Amino acid sequence: MDKRKLFSKLPKVDDILSNKKIKDLIENIPRDIVVETVREEIEKIRKGILENKYTLDNLDEDVKKIYNSIIKRSNIKINLKLKKVINATGTVIHTNLGRSLISEEIMENIKEVSSNYSNLEYDLDKGMRGSRYSHIEDIIKRITGAEAAMVVNNNAAAVMLVLSTIAKEKEVVVSRGELVEIGGSFRVPDVMEQSGAKLVDVGTTNKTHNSDYETAIGEETAALLKVHTSNYRIVGFTKTVELDDLVNIGRKYDVPVIEDIGSGVLIDLSKYGLQYEPTVQESLKAGVDIVTFSGDKLLGGPQGGIIVGKKKYIDKMKRNPLTRAIRVDKFTISALEATLKLYLNEKDALKKIPTLNMITQSLNKLDEKASKLYGMLESKNENINLEIVDQYSQVGGGAMPLEEIPTKAIMIYSDEINVSVIENKLREFKIPIITRIYKDRMYLDLRTINEKDFNNIVDGFKYALKQDK
Repeated sequence: MDKRKLFSKLPKVDDILSNKKIKDLIENIPRDIVVETVREEIEKIRKGILENKYTLDNLDEDVKKIYNSIIKRSNIKINLKLKKVINATGTVIHTNLGRSLISEEIMENIKEVSSNYSNLEYDLDKGMRGSRYSHIEDIIKRITGAEAAMVVNNNAAAVMLVLSTIAKEKEVVVSRGELVEIGGSFRVPDVMEQSGAKLVDVGTTNKTHNSDYETAIGEETAALLKVHTSNYRIVGFTKTVELDDLVNIGRKYDVPVIEDIGSGVLIDLSKYGLQYEPTVQESLKAGVDIVTFSGDKLLGGPQGGIIVGKKKYIDKMKRNPLTRAIRVDKFTISALEATLKLYLNEKDALKKIPTLNMITQSLNKLDEKASKLYGMLESKNENINLEIVDQYSQVGGGAMPLEEIPTKAIMIYSDEINVSVIENKLREFKIPIITRIYKDRMYLDLRTINEKDFNNIVDGFKYALKQDK
């Protein structure tokens, strides 16, 4: 067919802009965005003509649809990019989905502080300038038993600040088996290099002995570093230097011991059926001079890097010029203080911190939730099959990598529709629903689904299945 006839059918930009639907759209969306979208939709059809995808009949059909396409694409452009999603994957601390949740109670505190002036750097007792660290240092000290504490914007920054303060242009000894990659391709050796410290790696990937550290210590040694392998495990023919032994070596040679503990566990979760993870308190009791950990993993708070330990070292860190570049803002301080206050009562922490509540949720509770959501989905959808099944959740966020937590999930499959098509449509929904697919089966893990989102999930499936028809 002569392409000129097809090109002649393409609508003009001005004609589209004069359409009532598009005029109404411009009332709510900036005109330049709508015009840009109009040109993009026309170009999409033009490209289809060049690629021989159109006849006169199907071209007319797509031209008629162009108005709805412009409205949809324009609204997508104007919508906020960062939005709420429903996590049905069963990974509690999901790095890609925002890690730990902040409870609504804590959000009220953040709202109060952020929508008003606050005493962020003002000492109300003295009536003069104060320190932003003072609001959270006392409570961190109370919970952990540390001499001093401070907070920066994430744990990688915390490690970098510690090493920059204590070991710049000097040597830091660390086991080869602990040179971890912490996510996003950031690696401990790279963080050490940026701090100005010189890495001295000892031992092998699977075995490091006390003598390896002692042999490496020299005049240029500024610290011994231990990195908790929170996001993986080496098993089998292995040997690591215990924390007590490393502390004794540090004392013998008058070298400070630093531990990057990773997830920031403040409660012994083995009491609740989970695998043992070392707590911050235990590291400090063992005599570690400085401990760093995250605020947004197992601690269950906002993103932050928390540094605790000996006052003489932390006072130096507070004076380090790098501190200003990586300091936390009022939102983080507000959220972290409110989260930490819940740790003053362990029951409150487990009940009110969403991360801890989810990972300790009982199977009976999950079964109740599964039955309720199953009933809601079954009554609205005839062309999918549903089944409540036993599955395993993950802690996630680089924490407890071997932990598989028994859970309840709704398994979804269909003889009519490929579940990958449904999964794609669920991600397109106004509140995107993120699921797990395995062997042509979709799973909704109830551990990470809030009951208040059940109606949204039902609506999401209505949308997904309607769109597929």
